[in-house]
Amino acid sequence: MAVSQELLDILVCPQCKGKIYLNETRDGLVCEACKLIYEIRDDIPVMLIDEAKPLDNAS
Repeated sequence: MAVSQELLDILVCPQCKGKIYLNETRDGLVCEACKLIYEIRDDIPVMLIDEAKPLDNAS
């Protein structure tokens, strides 16, 4: 089971409260404004600022 579209529609970046989107590999949520990616583990988005990875180094 993947992350539901309903959940994706209401989630925002916890740092800037801006829009986020699912990355191409569908394993993270990207905030362009903060240049961060929030990992998705076991179909659960990890929306913790301390756990986010810089977008430039995300794979």
